[in-house]
Amino acid sequence: MAESFELLRGFLSGKPQSLFLVVKRVSFKPLLALGCQGSSTRRSRGLRCQPLEVTSVGGEVFSETSSSKSDVDYLGESTKGDLNVREEHLEAFGMDGEAALEGPIEEVASIEAKEAEALLTDLGIVDPSSARHSANGIFCSRTLNLRSISAIGYDMDYTLVHYNVMAWEGRAYDYGMANLESMGFPVDGLKFDPNLVIRGLVMDKERGNLVKADRFGYVKRAMHGTKMLSTRAVSEIYGRELVDLRKESRWEFLNTLFSVSEAVMYMQLVDRLDQGALPAELGPLDYKGLFKAVSKALFRAHVEGQLKSEIMAEPDRFVEPDPELPLALLDQKEAGKRLLLITNSDYHYTNKMMHHAFKRFLPNDMGWRDLFDMVIVSARKPEFFQMSHPLYEIVTSDGLMRPCFNTSSGGLYSGGSAQMVENSLGIHGDEILYVGDHIFTDVSQSKVHLRWRTALICRELEDEFNALARSRGHRIMLVKLMHQKEIVGDLFNQLRLASQRRTKGRPAQTLPATKMADHELMESMQKLLIIMQRLDQKIGPMLEADGEHFNKRWGYLSRAGLWDKSHLTRQIEKYADIYTSRVSNFLHYTPFMYFCAHEQTLAHDSSSYSSPIVNCVE
Repeated sequence: MAESFELLRGFLSGKPQSLFLVVKRVSFKPLLALGCQGSSTRRSRGLRCQPLEVTSVGGEVFSETSSSKSDVDYLGESTKGDLNVREEHLEAFGMDGEAALEGPIEEVASIEAKEAEALLTDLGIVDPSSARHSANGIFCSRTLNLRSISAIGYDMDYTLVHYNVMAWEGRAYDYGMANLESMGFPVDGLKFDPNLVIRGLVMDKERGNLVKADRFGYVKRAMHGTKMLSTRAVSEIYGRELVDLRKESRWEFLNTLFSVSEAVMYMQLVDRLDQGALPAELGPLDYKGLFKAVSKALFRAHVEGQLKSEIMAEPDRFVEPDPELPLALLDQKEAGKRLLLITNSDYHYTNKMMHHAFKRFLPNDMGWRDLFDMVIVSARKPEFFQMSHPLYEIVTSDGLMRPCFNTSSGGLYSGGSAQMVENSLGIHGDEILYVGDHIFTDVSQSKVHLRWRTALICRELEDEFNALARSRGHRIMLVKLMHQKEIVGDLFNQLRLASQRRTKGRPAQTLPATKMADHELMESMQKLLIIMQRLDQKIGPMLEADGEHFNKRWGYLSRAGLWDKSHLTRQIEKYADIYTSRVSNFLHYTPFMYFCAHEQTLAHDSSSYSSPIVNCVE
């Protein structure tokens, strides 16, 4: 019975065109309860009530599509890893394969989908298609067949090991400020304020500003020092400029939570610079020079190991435990995925953090190293994805290394390159999924240089999801008011055009408009104009407040204004195939998931077009 149950669980994750519609001809509920099915409706299709005698999913009944025999499906995804049922063994399920599919496939699939939904409910399993409507969903930018992935690589910091931002970045801020003070900077009275900035903002090092840009690069909000700029000031400063991240000498993108402490330090010291509070001994400093000083101070805190030594001494204070995380990785490993850990952190720090985060949640005597086929520390990303560095094997518990040229399963290494990883595993490109929290270092570089599939970890998604839920009523009212203004504005513009034509002795657009009396036309226009002005007084503050449940200064992480996407969201869509708030969210899906991207609506899509949501998440 347990074996049958495991088999059925596999069905729930199978791809409809191959396994789900063909094999799942047996009614699930009776099969679970009795070991056979007794539905007279099913028997009329040629099914027999008999025990299901299957020893394992990977045994004689099923075959798995190999790389050499894989094809691409109708969405362009590799079919590698798909299960196929062996026709000669269909009798083991009490069917002949043909009778099981009598009738139009649309009708058969409709019945089976309803039964599948009922069984998911009975088993207490959340339907994967509904999981994306939760704060812990996995969201898809580009269709990804997880079954075709042979290896999954993970970053560590803020990916497999998540830190308390206030504790981690707060201490980074403290060490950075102490270094600045030793350099002669006045830092007295300054305190760490994590709400001052959010991920995805961009520092303008020439102007001492922090800006939020939309997907096109237009600046929507800006802060000079720690003071938010008015909409008019933003327009005057950036009305003719676009944020261009390729100009690294000017723009600094806040890719990750590690950027928080640096941005807070910089913006606070911009205030001090503007106040003339920096001593002359520091020499002439502009905003760009100030940024270099801040970066240097924070870099020293990391390089000198002050912060990491403190974290290693008190990991409970800094690390947020996630009991489901090791289990999610264990599922992937047992599904045949080769797991890799590729981190820029050194061996001693990696070993300490991984042991702390994983050991207590793993079964039996399993250690964190047992999860991974390969561990690479001091990887030097992003160069790791771009070029080759010497590879060293770590051979002793205290970190002693020796040069090596070949890797082996379960090995622990330092340095190397992504190309070495591919050669060692015998796989490349889209058979590897890399998961990290840094859009540039982890996601874009592995995508651009190697065409690896990518997943971004963005912990703030949970807070944003909940903030959007809390502000739903506010946004509905805001959209309603804007729609009302649009209709009133349309009428006003038509009357304005009629008035314009009247002054030139020409008829209006329509005969009724032409026949309107002059006083009636003027009174109507005055009334409509007052209504629009009153609406603006209501809409303006509501737009300003939109997103305050997430961050009062910057609004939502993913949005730049009510309708548009932020520059951060554009980066995520461009480089991350999937994104989610934490790695443990994979536990709510399966290692055989087929993630399908949503329909992308276009400006010229007909407003009357309304299609049902297609759940391509298998």
